[in-house]
Amino acid sequence: MSSTTLTPSRATAARRTAPAVLTVAGLLLAVTACTPNDAPAAAGGDGASGSTTLEVSSTADACDVSAAEAPSGHVIFEVTNDGDQVTEFYLLAEDGLRIVSEVENIGPGITRDLVLTAKPGSYQTSCKPGMVGDGIRADFTVTDSGADVAPTGELAEQVDAAVTNYVAYIKDQTEQLLAGTQEFVDAYVAEDDDAARELYAPVRVHWERIEPVAESFGDLDPMMDLREADLEEGQEWTGWHLLEKDLWAPDADANGGEEYVALTDEERSAYAEKLMTDTQDLYDRTHDAAFAEQIDAATIGNGAKGLLDEVATGKVTGEEEIWSHTDLWDFQANVDGAKVAYDGLRDVVLAKDEDLAGTLDARFEEIQGLLDAQKDGDGFVLYTDLTDDQVRELSTAVDALGEPLSQLTAAVVL
Repeated sequence: MSSTTLTPSRATAARRTAPAVLTVAGLLLAVTACTPNDAPAAAGGDGASGSTTLEVSSTADACDVSAAEAPSGHVIFEVTNDGDQVTEFYLLAEDGLRIVSEVENIGPGITRDLVLTAKPGSYQTSCKPGMVGDGIRADFTVTDSGADVAPTGELAEQVDAAVTNYVAYIKDQTEQLLAGTQEFVDAYVAEDDDAARELYAPVRVHWERIEPVAESFGDLDPMMDLREADLEEGQEWTGWHLLEKDLWAPDADANGGEEYVALTDEERSAYAEKLMTDTQDLYDRTHDAAFAEQIDAATIGNGAKGLLDEVATGKVTGEEEIWSHTDLWDFQANVDGAKVAYDGLRDVVLAKDEDLAGTLDARFEEIQGLLDAQKDGDGFVLYTDLTDDQVRELSTAVDALGEPLSQLTAAVVL
């Protein structure tokens, strides 16, 4: 079937850049990157039913969207990277802070789809060439089509169950993260570094399992999980990886040729308190009644794919935990979160695309087998203990799972 494609002139509304922090893997309201999936045609060509497709061209200095508005319902952004840097595309809330949905890691010459169920309102679109900075932005409007695209019957019951279970999972992980972070910072402030190092990776798995949810709160993620390599000029570094570096102090060669200066007792206390405050904030936001109202099938599908993107961009390359080398704990946690999200929607996928469900089952089993082979007691070997062949094997498995997982949201929603 065809979908409505809006392709007016690429001379769209004037772009504006607002000071806001963008993060990877957005979650709230809508959904995920996916490969093209047959979508029902919009009745009368106005998006009243079915889906609306818009084309996006991202370059080094432009983010051209083929229309500045679309009717509410299923919307597909076909994002093509016409530049020479890896890029990302975001749909942001009107305030420019909250990430509604995103598609990341779009290489030059590549097209990736962002599928979402859009509610009426004002938004911003944003391309982020080089995956740094505030992005190239424009206002975007979703008009009220009057369409009701909510599932019905048995499908609605399956989706409702998936949403209920996923919200409970998010709350459980934030509860464990809050308790574990308190134990970690207590050890760190007390200068019991051995205990803090032992706690670091096991506590962080609760963050990594729900990372797209945390990242959807655009202000929290950079304060809690920013890597030193991603710091922008003038940006203060706080969060987990600052404390990681202090616990696994690098030598001068690994620190830009400069001797590492350990944090003072006062700095330890201040940064630990900041991490604890931000973790409490994440807990409070995910336990607010309004949070559950923003989760739907598209959100869950986006979360699954976003977690695999996290593996591909950091964990499988060893860039996430560059000081502690505990990347495989994060890798496993991201896979855990993606599997929970998929399992919640599996009955829906089976009913609509049995072949896709079979492929996802097999690919999850394959990647888990590779991770199991690297287990060491209750944890994993360090990333630096992996051979080049083992890294390549893991990377291949991530790619093999990522392709069908990118089809999950479209299979469930459209």
